[in-house]
Amino acid sequence: MPLTRSFRDTVRARAEREPAFRKALFQEAVQALLQGEIDHGRAALRAYINATVGFDRLGEVLGRSPKSLMRMFGPDGNPTAGNLLGVIGALQEETGVHLKIRAVTEAA
Repeated sequence: MPLTRSFRDTVRARAEREPAFRKALFQEAVQALLQGEIDHGRAALRAYINATVGFDRLGEVLGRSPKSLMRMFGPDGNPTAGNLLGVIGALQEETGVHLKIRAVTEAA
């Protein structure tokens, strides 16, 4: 049975109507990157970009080609730390979702 809506459209619609979902999607992407789950983090960040500002707007903000950004967060992408942090900073400003990172000592 074919799907009636694409995954991207479904995620975008939910992100537009549920701020908590939008925040959780961004948080999941960054958390995955911090935990070394690079492929998952890149895919989640790509989904977040598509669901919020889109690659065209992100490219305008960063002064970069949207296609370059799409490749950066694609399956074979490998963004540098500078590019990755620049994207995260731009997304925080554009979407109004600001993340805070704090150190946590896990119990042994």
